[in-house]
Amino acid sequence: MDLQNKTAIVTGGPGAMMPFGSMVSWVALPRGAVLAQDRAQDRAKIASGKVLYQQWCVSCHGAGPGHPGTQALDFRYKGALPAALEDRTNLTPDFVKVVVRNGISVMPFFRKTEISDSELAEIGAYLSRSSLK
Repeated sequence: MDLQNKTAIVTGGPGAMMPFGSMVSWVALPRGAVLAQDRAQDRAKIASGKVLYQQWCVSCHGAGPGHPGTQALDFRYKGALPAALEDRTNLTPDFVKVVVRNGISVMPFFRKTEISDSELAEIGAYLSRSSLK
């Protein structure tokens, strides 16, 4: 890998810099600028995840009657946790990935050829958005 003329971005604090190679251009960004960019990327990932959730998941896991996944979770949790996945605040992207890839109870697993890893990461971001606050 050619490290010459690469830009290093370090967010350790105001003016933080770290050597990256002998012929490096330096850019020191305020921590807030990087965090704002990260939040914008997170919002985009969550928005995309919502679209994918609507496409792949809502038919079984939507709110209200007529959604077998929601009804099964309602029976399982008996009101201790919300049955509708979009209402949950304890889901993590890793948990979502494990359940989607392996299935659970009557829920089938989904292959990478059906839901790609990047799409699944976006669905996980969407479903975990409330637990990240």
